Amino acid sequence: MFQSLTQRPLLIFFICMLLIAAPLFLFPINLFNGEVVMVSGKQTIIEQAHLSLSYFIGIGYTSKDMADIKEFYLLPDGYAFAACLIIGFPTIIAYRFRILNKQKEL
Repeated sequence: MFQSLTQRPLLIFFICMLLIAAPLFLFPINLFNGEVVMVSGKQTIIEQAHLSLSYFIGIGYTSKDMADIKEFYLLPDGYAFAACLIIGFPTIIAYRFRILNKQKEL
């Protein structure tokens, strides 16, 4: 089973991507740099904060937590870190299996 899996780097990529992305989207792990826009009366306050990807799909906070918050978003370095985790690591792992397969052929 595992031997046939190692022969398919694209499948390894998708499995690794799923295994890394699932906890990031399902659990409130605050890793990514972002900003929270809060409205207090007529004053708008922008505060830097570490955000979780689960917040963007509605998991990890209650409506009470969002009472004064107008919006929240990731900063460019937050997007870059998320891309490195979700796409970068699985790519490196799949590439490593591809290299191993090529070495076995020679």
